[in-house]
Amino acid sequence: MSAQSELLIIATYFTDITPERCDVILGIGDDCALLQCPTDHVVAVSIDTLVEGVHFFKDTDPENLGYKSLAVGLSDLAAMGAKPAWFTLTLTLPKINTSWLEAFSRGMATLAKQYSMQLVGGDTTRGSLSISIQVHGFVKVEYALRRNGAQVGDLIYVSGTLGNAGMALQLKLHRLSCEGLTLSDKHYLVRCLEKPTPRIELSEFLLDYATSAIDISDGLSSDLMHILTNSGVGAIIESEKIPLSSSLQKIPIDEAIELALHSGDDYELCFTIPACKVHEFELAVAEKCTSIGKIKAAPGLLVVSPDGQEQLVIKSGYEHFQINGYI
Repeated sequence: MSAQSELLIIATYFTDITPERCDVILGIGDDCALLQCPTDHVVAVSIDTLVEGVHFFKDTDPENLGYKSLAVGLSDLAAMGAKPAWFTLTLTLPKINTSWLEAFSRGMATLAKQYSMQLVGGDTTRGSLSISIQVHGFVKVEYALRRNGAQVGDLIYVSGTLGNAGMALQLKLHRLSCEGLTLSDKHYLVRCLEKPTPRIELSEFLLDYATSAIDISDGLSSDLMHILTNSGVGAIIESEKIPLSSSLQKIPIDEAIELALHSGDDYELCFTIPACKVHEFELAVAEKCTSIGKIKAAPGLLVVSPDGQEQLVIKSGYEHFQINGYI
């Protein structure tokens, strides 16, 4: 890709597509962006890469892909309770496809405008299709949500419903039967996979309540284990309390629970609330959140089935360097 082509792509599809912020002193067009952070906040930074054939299918709608590419980073900011501010984009393209670029940038800009984020720089190059977005947000350091704050007796909550994206993936790979699912169910599940909702509003609310938090990107079991390891505690959760969408409830319950526990790409939040704050939290929270278990002293993650049997979770969620990704 020539320098002229790169500059034309940036000028045509990525310059001035996002809101202008007063804390951006210098944005796209120079060697570096110059950004101003509020004096009483720190900057939360996260980066994610999506690669064709690994994180998304070749036929994925480019508008949805642009949306999701930014959404996964916003989910990381949500896990820290950070308010979104800026992002950078590195885009690797096998060739210049104007209709693809127009749709991709439109999807990305839609979400950026929703959260007043400004695109402040990045890079474009030629190669296999991949997208890397680095997001930046603000949070007061003393309020930042972390993985290491869970305490014995805290209740474990998750937002939304789990396993939808995992089910959509299995349907696309023809690994699970779609018997019982309507066309509307399938569209809903694919939308969950391709256009997840970052829980930014919920995360700002959690700053006053949660002791720890993480976003569910690699699967509930895997991500909750990060909280347990970092906090030096264990947990017990009840499988029948794990929230499932009406679409996922149409498949065999054991398959639905397996997906909800271990499949990735949900981008919901998992967090812990002290028992003394639970009543106030549940009265005040506006978004759907479900208590699924409790933090305990003994290490490990136990899952209790409806008949009372306990099982120690060994299986993990998504792993990039395992064969076929999902194990």
